[in-house]
Amino acid sequence: MKKILIIDDDLYICNLLVKYLQQHGYQTEGTISGLKGLQLIDKKSFDLVLCDYRLPDSDGSKILGHIKSKNPAIPVIIMTAYADVKIAVKLIKAGAFDYVTKPIHPEEILQLVGKAIESRQQKEVSMSFEKGFIVGKSPAIHEVMQHVKAVAPTDITVLIEGETGSGKEYIARAIHRASKRKDMPFIAVDCGAIPKELANSELFGHVKGAFTGAINDKIGYFEQAKGGTLFLDEVGNLPYENQIKLLRALQELIISKVGDNKSIKVDVRLIAATNGDLLSQLEEHEFREDLYHRLNGFKLKLPSLRDRGEDILEFVDFFINKANKAFNKNISGLDEVLEKIILQYHWFGNIRELQNVINRAVLLSQTDILSIDVLPDEIKYNTHQNSTIKTQFALHKNGPTELKEATEVTEKEVISNALINSNYNKSKAAKILNIDRKTLYNKIKLYEIEVLK
Repeated sequence: MKKILIIDDDLYICNLLVKYLQQHGYQTEGTISGLKGLQLIDKKSFDLVLCDYRLPDSDGSKILGHIKSKNPAIPVIIMTAYADVKIAVKLIKAGAFDYVTKPIHPEEILQLVGKAIESRQQKEVSMSFEKGFIVGKSPAIHEVMQHVKAVAPTDITVLIEGETGSGKEYIARAIHRASKRKDMPFIAVDCGAIPKELANSELFGHVKGAFTGAINDKIGYFEQAKGGTLFLDEVGNLPYENQIKLLRALQELIISKVGDNKSIKVDVRLIAATNGDLLSQLEEHEFREDLYHRLNGFKLKLPSLRDRGEDILEFVDFFINKANKAFNKNISGLDEVLEKIILQYHWFGNIRELQNVINRAVLLSQTDILSIDVLPDEIKYNTHQNSTIKTQFALHKNGPTELKEATEVTEKEVISNALINSNYNKSKAAKILNIDRKTLYNKIKLYEIEVLK
């Protein structure tokens, strides 16, 4: 329930608005004193403030300034009996959501309150993205934003699907910051980096002496995220045997430390992410179906950078500005040739790859305009369609790469390498290539690759 504070020295208006907004589902509190209003703002959390401009012991401008210094996202609606355009403009510039002249019409206030609270929710989501994630203009990312806005206030478990480097953790943080848990911890865990034998200990903790090397009690990630959000990145990498305990924790909100039978209640909102296809892992019995459905409370599909063409140059400007500050440079932009190359390249590593390329380019550039000379060779040669060198860059020295990193010319070689390295086990080859088995079968047929039986 949204909380609203009403500050008006007219007792009749104050009580009228308090009761009217309560009848329409808001939790309201009123005061006729500006100073009392300031005290309430410091002590309590409000989603919106309705404030009279002229008060005996304060004024709307002072209260507005105090609120904006405390939390800029809180919308403030100023009410006054004196219609003055100059004052209205001044208040709007100072951050007021709107300016209403008396006499007050409760229906009008109700409609304005709804718009202001919706605006706050949108602003909080946008602010969470500003810390390193560009919202952009593409329809694909705006659809994601709308889904973030819808799911953030709930406790529904979210599953984020997206390619490596596409910003899955930024989305998870955005959900957390726009949720009621925003003031509590956000704990991010890379499941792929947890050793199989230590997974339970890392997630749930252990007691001293539980196993060799357990010289002290340990608090796991679930307890660290108490009251907040636990983000399990690349959840598909979690060992099968550890998935059972994770499922129990999500179903019952109870965990137990390794070496201890004591049950511990946990209050955690879980967000999981994967860059692969969990459904194919279900078919191979590498991921539990019951856990998948528990994680898939609300699925978000994050678009790749190449599906956000309208946003690429906005990312470029953002990363150039960051690199300028980091390297004490003064790069102003790209030349026409480089801009064309950047827009045409597939960006298989997504936002992360683009940032790395821009950082390198800014660091190496001898002029204030970036040109093709400062691009890594793999992007130069990819753009110029040099198939021989593309093949050299698409294949890692020690074996195959993910299929999405390969160009059309190199797909056959990459698939063949994956099959050889997996001893022609198609399930393992598909996992190496980060594709599902059906896609692998289709590619084998397309390129007429000979597969040993």
